[in-house]
Amino acid sequence: MGEWKCAMENMGIMTHLFDNAYSGKRILVTGHTGFKGSWLTLWLTFLGARVVGVSAHLPSTPCNFSILGLGDVVDNITLDVRELDKLKEVFHEYQPEVVFHLAAQAIVKKAYAEPKLTFETNLGGTINVLECIRATPNVRVGVIITSDKCYQNVEWTWGYRENDRLGGDDPYSASKACSEIACQAYIRSFFRKSEGGTSPRLATTRAGNVIGGGDWAEDRIIPDCVRALVRKEDIVIRNPNATRPWQHVLEPLSGYLWLGAKLMQSDKLHGEAFNFGPDQKVNQPVRELIKLFADYWGYGGWRHEGTSGGEKENTLLKLSCDKALHYLSWHSVLTFYDTVRLTAEWYKSYYSHNGSMFDYSKKQIEYFASEAKSQRLPWAGGGDS
Repeated sequence: MGEWKCAMENMGIMTHLFDNAYSGKRILVTGHTGFKGSWLTLWLTFLGARVVGVSAHLPSTPCNFSILGLGDVVDNITLDVRELDKLKEVFHEYQPEVVFHLAAQAIVKKAYAEPKLTFETNLGGTINVLECIRATPNVRVGVIITSDKCYQNVEWTWGYRENDRLGGDDPYSASKACSEIACQAYIRSFFRKSEGGTSPRLATTRAGNVIGGGDWAEDRIIPDCVRALVRKEDIVIRNPNATRPWQHVLEPLSGYLWLGAKLMQSDKLHGEAFNFGPDQKVNQPVRELIKLFADYWGYGGWRHEGTSGGEKENTLLKLSCDKALHYLSWHSVLTFYDTVRLTAEWYKSYYSHNGSMFDYSKKQIEYFASEAKSQRLPWAGGGDS
């Protein structure tokens, strides 16, 4: 399995996190070369996990997965999750104990241009992963990551709860709502709770508007900012008044990892869905995000240009994370200012060629875990779990 010994050298650093649930475990991550997937893969190596990643391609140039050198510490499988037979072969060969499914077509604008591809990847790919879990007895836990866009957004002022109506008026949102419905159908039909406890334990997660270092995707706000600032150009904003629950990438990942750890311990949360989002104070309009990011960067201006294709873009979206607080004792850690600061500092370090980004990213994870412990979050060893 790849250069696992290299990853194991880091075990003493973070194995106390998440009740030491991942040390020595075989973990399969789909979409591991993506923005969130690469950060999750990095964190799992520090937790002592044996990681195999499945992704169709490197999603951008530059690419965080390559910058971090993760190809040297995990098994890297180039495979599209739409290819069921090949995906089954990977599951059969590696026999993962835990599956994190992140692979997706995640760009809203691209979903308008390629709706069929979006549904085939986001819905069909999720079904394929569920089929592979069905066919692999060693899988104990599956955490299926969808999106906060799975809710039918009526732009009310309070946060969406996990039992609110699913839906979507655009291909991306609809594909994520479909994925959630498919997961519930599989859970109720094939992964029911049993007295013997032999069925895999699954849960879905919903988070969105994640920012942090290492994202270079097209048509996302922070990557667009970085590209403009590096070229010393104005940042172009489509909707400066759109309000989003901005959160650092490590926030929802801590939720995914803690949920996975809890599913390994008990079937109480099997079949549940969880929102992972920031405190309401972190819900800020795009213009405030851009202004603060440019301040931390040291310079930068912006201008407003509306969308040219007439695509709908919601202006307000909030999540209620009361369920995660109640069942997982999980809440977000960082303020809006620290979220933006850590993001800007990561990119500045990268573009200044200031040492290893693997080491720099590890320090950001350590800082985040330390802040979580100081707030007595159980996953970080700061309280009762």
